[in-house]
Amino acid sequence: TLEIGRGNRPTPFDLRYRRDPPLVPRPLRFEIGGRIDGQGNEIEPLDLEGLDRLAETFRKDGVEAVAISFLNSYAAPGHETEAARRLRNQLPDTYVSAGTELSREWFEYERSATVSANAFVGPMVAEYLGQFETTLRDRGYDGALYMMGSNGGVLSAARARREPVKLVESGPAGGCIGAAAFARSLGLDNVIAFDMGGTTAKCTLISKGRFSVENATYIGGFETGFPIRAAVIDIVEIGTGGGSIAALDAQNRLHVGPRSAGAEPGPACYGRGGSDPTVTDANLILGRLDPDRFLGGELTLDVNAARDALNNAIAAPLGYEGEDGLLHMADGVVTIAVDRMAGAIRKISVERGLDPRDFALLTYGGGGPLHASALAHALDIPQVIVPPEPGNFSATGMLLANARVDEARTYLCLLDEAAVARTRDVFAEMAEAATAQLREEAAGDIDFDYDAEMRYRGQKHSIRIAVGELDSEAALRRAFSEEYRRRYGHADEAAIIEYVGLHLGAIMATQQPDVARLSRLQEDTSATGASRPVCLPQDTVPTETAIYDRAALAPGFSAHGPAIIEEYGSTTLIGKSDRFEIGALGEIRISCGQGADHG
Repeated sequence: TLEIGRGNRPTPFDLRYRRDPPLVPRPLRFEIGGRIDGQGNEIEPLDLEGLDRLAETFRKDGVEAVAISFLNSYAAPGHETEAARRLRNQLPDTYVSAGTELSREWFEYERSATVSANAFVGPMVAEYLGQFETTLRDRGYDGALYMMGSNGGVLSAARARREPVKLVESGPAGGCIGAAAFARSLGLDNVIAFDMGGTTAKCTLISKGRFSVENATYIGGFETGFPIRAAVIDIVEIGTGGGSIAALDAQNRLHVGPRSAGAEPGPACYGRGGSDPTVTDANLILGRLDPDRFLGGELTLDVNAARDALNNAIAAPLGYEGEDGLLHMADGVVTIAVDRMAGAIRKISVERGLDPRDFALLTYGGGGPLHASALAHALDIPQVIVPPEPGNFSATGMLLANARVDEARTYLCLLDEAAVARTRDVFAEMAEAATAQLREEAAGDIDFDYDAEMRYRGQKHSIRIAVGELDSEAALRRAFSEEYRRRYGHADEAAIIEYVGLHLGAIMATQQPDVARLSRLQEDTSATGASRPVCLPQDTVPTETAIYDRAALAPGFSAHGPAIIEEYGSTTLIGKSDRFEIGALGEIRISCGQGADHG
């Protein structure tokens, strides 16, 4: 199964393409007697003697971790559960992971890949968390340790040891949690959360105060990367960040990303040996970054190094000379980056039947506020929100996360009243399992989200709909048709609909800081700024632009663009036709197209 994988290819016309090797090489994959059919019936009992012989082999060979994945175990996990119990008893120092402890869904390859990844990283994560807990205790901390999970909730260190694969993409998840919480505090139901860092840009959609949780993610590219079958916030990610490298291809076409200069050596302007021009270098050349105030003045940027890098790699080879040529190329680099990021936002909104004009853009990360105004104009988004401390916002979001457990079950049957009735029993079983896990970690009230994964019979792809209050075939059919029509523009009212899976999210509230107290607010609203020449988006003629220190701006302060607001960790660019105001929570509210030059 691991050897065959899926036939998806990131480059269908690359004749030299070679897929990545399996995480577990063939000599380290072992079979054992026993068989469960697709309905969960035992066809052949588990070969316990053979399992004991394998355990002895693993002991002699010094095996560090074992992943267990049996065919059809999603339908009846008994064989995997018994195998895991037996191996843990006989090999107490070996990390043992069973696929059904992570996922109770079909897709044999994805389940096998997920448990393989879990066993691969398990010993390292367990050792790290053990050392971390010891350090905390030595320093006098006697509270609980929680980790951020990919599903948007926190999990205990003990569960993180058992299920480390559920920490994948947990950093971006923190930003999504923070965005949802901050939006609620501002009274906003619909926002697009946008995070731009040094290597990638990520966005997720929060509709009616709720973000979407999917049941799988792919490391290295959607449907072509390594599959992880676990609950994860629905995030679209592209390889565009401040460190993304701008380069010419063989046909002299300009590309930005996905190659990145990373933190080391970083952009050319960092002065750490980097020679490739990046998005950060381009913004510096355009005057949007102050070389003496980057990171609060802790890192002085080398403007000449940025200019040399862009000129040598792009401007000179394309025949662009002098200052005007360099500014045109710098503007081109940023424009391409913005276009790629706008494409990611369209993917998570327009391609799902939602209009980005109905949302506010809540942007954070080191590079998000610098490009937010241009993104909003490209997508006709009317309002941009920049929260306090945008460079640390994902970490802030982690403090606002609840404890959460997600359960999923494959549920294959046609939609009818009998199937709807059976879902109640399945959801009850899932709720019991999720509650048991949460009760091991904390005490408190638990709320549940209920989703059904459905499709028209004969289709491969399915969609998820919230079914918490839908208790009849007619109501479910109506909800499915509405969601299908919203996404694809049509729905077949007479077609047969079938269930594919059931999904439950169990959420327990945790102690959290007050969002209103996260910002240090000023009281003086009469702040005045300096100014400097800046090339604004799609304009290579420098414009005298007001420069503000965010720490000096109090709630109620407002001004027209163009303007730049500087702070430690981030810079916000206000367009020429925009106006901004400091909100009650210290947020920057940018009204796009409402500035002095509007119209």
